[in-house]
Amino acid sequence: MAKELRLICASGELVESGKGFRFTIKRHGWDAPAFVIRYHGHVYGYFNECAHVPAELDWQPGEFFDDSKLYLICSIHGALYAPDTGRCLGGRCQGKGLKPLKVCEIEEQIFLEQQDNG
Repeated sequence: MAKELRLICASGELVESGKGFRFTIKRHGWDAPAFVIRYHGHVYGYFNECAHVPAELDWQPGEFFDDSKLYLICSIHGALYAPDTGRCLGGRCQGKGLKPLKVCEIEEQIFLEQQDNG
């Protein structure tokens, strides 16, 4: 299988621990919400779904970080996640975390890495 890159946004749209960029990705045949953020100079992508309840994380479009800018937070019940791993740091995790997406940064652009099944 070949790797296919899908352009998500320009690198400049992601400020360190700032507003994330929302997009959709096909998942089981449906459009699923997803997002990318910048943390400690790196770009991370996740499905936009809390590991505890089926709800989007951001309390306002693109607002994923808590007030400290150290954690991603669920807008519904306040669960905290590590921005660099998606691991749940507080809440009823039961071993669950955010579902990561493979993203990369090339020449000032953010891309989603997808598998070309064709």
